[in-house]
Amino acid sequence: MSRQTLTGGPRLRLPAHRASSATLAGAYPFLFAPSLTTGTLVGTDALSGEPFCFDPWDLYAEGVLTNANVLLAGGISEGKSALAKTLALRSIAAGRRVYVPGDPKGEWAPVAHAVGGIVLQLGPGLPTRLNPLDTLAGEPPVVHAHRLRLLLALAATALRRDLTAAEHTVLDSALTAAAHAASARDASPTIPDVITALDARQVNRAEGGDLGHGLGRLVRGELAGMFDGPSTYRLDLHAPMAVLDLSALGNDDHGLELAMTCASAWLDAALTTAPTLHGAAPRRWVIYDEAWRLLRFVALIRRMQLQWKLSRAYGIANLMILHRLSDLDAVGAAGSEARTLAGGLLADCATRIVYRQENDQVAATATTLGLTGPERELLAALPRGVGLWKMPGRSHVVRHHLHVDELPLVDTDAAMRGEPEHRPLEVAP
Repeated sequence: MSRQTLTGGPRLRLPAHRASSATLAGAYPFLFAPSLTTGTLVGTDALSGEPFCFDPWDLYAEGVLTNANVLLAGGISEGKSALAKTLALRSIAAGRRVYVPGDPKGEWAPVAHAVGGIVLQLGPGLPTRLNPLDTLAGEPPVVHAHRLRLLLALAATALRRDLTAAEHTVLDSALTAAAHAASARDASPTIPDVITALDARQVNRAEGGDLGHGLGRLVRGELAGMFDGPSTYRLDLHAPMAVLDLSALGNDDHGLELAMTCASAWLDAALTTAPTLHGAAPRRWVIYDEAWRLLRFVALIRRMQLQWKLSRAYGIANLMILHRLSDLDAVGAAGSEARTLAGGLLADCATRIVYRQENDQVAATATTLGLTGPERELLAALPRGVGLWKMPGRSHVVRHHLHVDELPLVDTDAAMRGEPEHRPLEVAP
């Protein structure tokens, strides 16, 4: 018997077939990306049934990801909050650290307490006070520039407009005077110090008269006692988790904006002075929960963009949590700075996780993320706790599994609903 007979006949010499990934995904829906086994366990790949693991730092080192930043979007009660919290819990067990620079709903405190972390609750009448101008490590010009950027953002936020060149100069001069006076008493300048310097140095009130009134929002009214003096607490950089609980601010969006701007400056100070581990910066998740509220404010988006751009230098992975992708379009008109900045945040997230979307959101989500036809059809039909994970060159449908001991910490929807019957999350024994 000839060899050709044993091998099924003559070899066919057909030309190679090429097509786009979208076409191939539709033509061969049974093909899927190899399983991910690097990092902490998330659950199972719904297509292959194999374990699915995730660690943005290790995957970046392997060349799977182009950056460590993550976008997580999903409707209410679809399980995105449970996923974020278990990523935090399991990453801490693997030696990572977690920082939540602003928790508007107060849902992260139980998670932090469970891992021996710290919770700082900020609000009217509460004892915790943070000085956003605390001393950073670095050369004096670098420290001055960091503080000035913060003051410019705070003033612009409070005044609801960009500052003029003259106001920029006046604020720069006032900060220099306040820092000089503070150094004489071996301390960091405070917001009241800057306001005092503004009052003393304003020759032409038309050039700086509004600045003191704008910064005064941090020392009077609903934010009084929060950021208007020396810090009552120094962040423990060795803590596995730190949460700034801003739930006491309620629905005051303007107060939340100012508080988050100050808190992010405090975070910058912590990151730039963080001790190294074997010569490398510690790996840390920075989680922006309810980010749709933060994206209303241009000053905050600017600071978030800087955090995204410096993520590799700081060794951090930013996690931005939204309800839907259209939240990014709602930040401003097409072509506006806010819209451009928000789009940049999405572009700098190599991992996009999307839970079930309402039918009216599917088309926009598919266009924004460049989903294939089958992926688009999947979005409206995903069961609770199952998400589409989009990464460069690969997609996974992942069923998130919870351990029974994690459920009380992460399934906050159950506690809020108080209902005996609801769609359960997957719970592993």
